[in-house]
Amino acid sequence: MEIEGRIILDLPLQQGTSRAGNPWKKKEWVLETFGQYPKKIVFYAFGDRIDTLQLETGRDYTVSVDIESREFNGKWYTDVRAYAARPYNPAPTGPDYPQPPVSEQPFPGAAPASPFPPQPAGPAFTPSAGDSEDLPF
Repeated sequence: MEIEGRIILDLPLQQGTSRAGNPWKKKEWVLETFGQYPKKIVFYAFGDRIDTLQLETGRDYTVSVDIESREFNGKWYTDVRAYAARPYNPAPTGPDYPQPPVSEQPFPGAAPASPFPPQPAGPAFTPSAGDSEDLPF
């Protein structure tokens, strides 16, 4: 899954040693999504992934994440783990990516023009006197 937004907070590196004696490190960031109702999402990288991400506060990114929930003592916890990030680029434009056609509406709020050509009018249907009782049900 990919999330697009701006890094608003770079949290400190957490590190320690596991019970087995192996060193570990974890880094978290807070990303604020774009849109009318932006959301704040905390995501993290673990181990050597931290060095590959190189995220800067105040810059826009597209972050690839895995989302997983787990249960512990009757409560559920959700992890958002980042595995890749790249600078955010809005939808590309140019000759290889044509823009959608602009609607030619006479005024705002008018119904869009139909993409189908007009059809010739056929003969008018006029029911005869006996047709009103000739229903199949």
